[in-house]
Amino acid sequence: MTNKLILSLFLLMSITIGYSQTKDQIKKIAAVEEKLWGAEAPYHDVFEIPQKWESESAVYIYRSVNYYYIRPQNSIEYTRVVRNRIKLLDQAAVNDYSEFKYKNNNAKQKHLYTFHLGLKVIKPNGEEHIVDVKEEKIEGEEETKLAIPNLEKGDIIDYYFYSDMIPGENDLYRFDEVEETVEATYPIMNYEFNLYTEKDFFISFNTYNGAPELQEQDVAEKKKRHYSFEMKDVDENTYPRWFYPYVELPCYKFQVNFARTRKNEKRAYAFIPEEDFDIKKTVTKEEVYTFYEDKLAPSGDIKQVRHFIKEHDFKSQTELVTAVFYFMRHKFYTNYIEAIVIEDAKIMNPFAYYMNAIFFNNDESFVRYFAQVLKDQKIDYEILVGTKRFNGSIDELLLEYNADFVLKVNTETPLYIDTFDAYATINKISPLLENSEAYSLKTTKKAVISEIAHAKLPASTYEENNSKEVANISFKDGFEGLVIDRNSYHIGHNKSDEQKSRLEYFDFVYEDYDKYNSTSVLEFAGKKKDRERHKTEYESLLKKLKEKQQENCKKLTSSEYDLKLDDYSFEVIKTGRFKTGDPLELKEHFTTEGDLIKKAGPSYILEVGKLIGGQFEVNEKTKERTQNVYSQNPRSYTNEVNITIPEGYEVSGIDKLNFNIDNITGAFESSASLDGNTLKIQTNKSYKNYFEPNSNWPLMLEFLVAANQFNEVKILFKKS
Repeated sequence: MTNKLILSLFLLMSITIGYSQTKDQIKKIAAVEEKLWGAEAPYHDVFEIPQKWESESAVYIYRSVNYYYIRPQNSIEYTRVVRNRIKLLDQAAVNDYSEFKYKNNNAKQKHLYTFHLGLKVIKPNGEEHIVDVKEEKIEGEEETKLAIPNLEKGDIIDYYFYSDMIPGENDLYRFDEVEETVEATYPIMNYEFNLYTEKDFFISFNTYNGAPELQEQDVAEKKKRHYSFEMKDVDENTYPRWFYPYVELPCYKFQVNFARTRKNEKRAYAFIPEEDFDIKKTVTKEEVYTFYEDKLAPSGDIKQVRHFIKEHDFKSQTELVTAVFYFMRHKFYTNYIEAIVIEDAKIMNPFAYYMNAIFFNNDESFVRYFAQVLKDQKIDYEILVGTKRFNGSIDELLLEYNADFVLKVNTETPLYIDTFDAYATINKISPLLENSEAYSLKTTKKAVISEIAHAKLPASTYEENNSKEVANISFKDGFEGLVIDRNSYHIGHNKSDEQKSRLEYFDFVYEDYDKYNSTSVLEFAGKKKDRERHKTEYESLLKKLKEKQQENCKKLTSSEYDLKLDDYSFEVIKTGRFKTGDPLELKEHFTTEGDLIKKAGPSYILEVGKLIGGQFEVNEKTKERTQNVYSQNPRSYTNEVNITIPEGYEVSGIDKLNFNIDNITGAFESSASLDGNTLKIQTNKSYKNYFEPNSNWPLMLEFLVAANQFNEVKILFKKS
């Protein structure tokens, strides 16, 4: 990832531009610039780097990250200032820093934002050239560009970006959570972190994985606070695939909450210290219990669910809970999707016609509602509080933002309920929560949360998370290209990914309408004349959306094969939305040109290994890995490729398609055989575990290399 892209991403996530600077802001920025670039600025006169890093592309001489949470007059204000002083050592670094880009965001906000970029170049002879950002930047519709002219190897680029925000609320405010690693794509000689706050700002903060502890600094004013830490000689990190930075790299996490009174402190939806002069470093199991004891208590108007239950004769609690979940998924989610599309297209105002609509604005509101149903039906349950594995363990939970809820319903066989969306199914837990420790909030017979204990979330296997693709392939006349008919079947977490990337609302909304006897809002909204007009407009919109879906799926499949596709068609056979084991089944037809076919005299060479899609690239760089391996979940991929051999030809080289690598980390197995005029190829690739220590990386390479080698196999079709 280039540094210009890093800057672009940071600005996209962190700031909004769209307000001109006031005189006070100009003065404030000038003061910041003097502090960062003045004669007394840290590392102002440092130009050299350690000999050990002379072969690097670039080196940070200094990187400082500074946060300010202050209360000027009767308001509150947030400011972030980051300074980087970087020496460019080769042409690649010069190219990276020759242009800065940042996204524009002109959306209306409730807050006032300011952003300022300051940049200067220091030549090897000590000459400084300050770039006039205001004059040199080129503002486009979506992004702003800033070219840095005349950069050369040996130059130092010293830049800072300043952003501030004034919230619209002042008595109680929850600032955004901050989670950052102490590292960069280049080594850092000197890293400094500073946090400045004042009275009534409550701080939860901790460092992890070897980052120094936050230290309080002496300040003259009693109501002000200053905390900091420093690091030296921080190595670069290349962010390899299958890596969780917050589990391995030095990092820090924090959140600041402002509460003007004790009453507001109690209302703060965050884990905060008891006093504003304390730093909260950890959250105990007991504090988790106290925080959620009331917040996750059963609540909600469940009349519609009661009515649904009365209409059915359920034979067990398991059957009842499962049916209720899918009913709620439709009634309170998919039932509104079509209406949202109609409203966004400005066809009509559909929500004026919905009575007793219920929306779940967050996970907590869904948990409370479903808990109310379970309480009403006298079904025992507990609430599991976990955190995604890339955050670290549940015992390190500090930010409420990182907490996730899973309902465990203690029916005959326990049922787990996690997400609530169009594709949510019973017993499908987020792959990033699976196989991790959690806290269990246990309830009494009256559904009162009564105690907390440790629990383990269930795991899934690579067999349960599988994608199977069956491709029937023939040649166009004269070996000009390929004709491919592909059916794919996805289960488990592989299914979830494909549902979200391939399906559109119309693939399942009408399926739900039929199942639950629901009616499109177009059928009952307004007068008959208006309804007919709305239907016509909607049908036109639906046609465009379906065409867009076809184009999107064509791009996805084209990317899988790294081929240009023609004559593409896509069809959803089964949505797989009512059982975790039910597959999502898709059907595709497409043709390709002769990209995988090469003529060799009277014969033809087919790059057959590429017909199972791209593989993880194994090269000298990826072979050398020092980090542990973190997978989202165990998973497997099965391919059946059936190639019709043209009349008058025979195939040779199929023995090269046989691989058999299977070990504790994963497998790649393949076989090929002839059945009449059909070449049948089968492959299976699996990642067996959630985690592999770095010592197992050579074992993973065994099957990854095998898959790469298969990917490069070519076979010959010659006249018989």
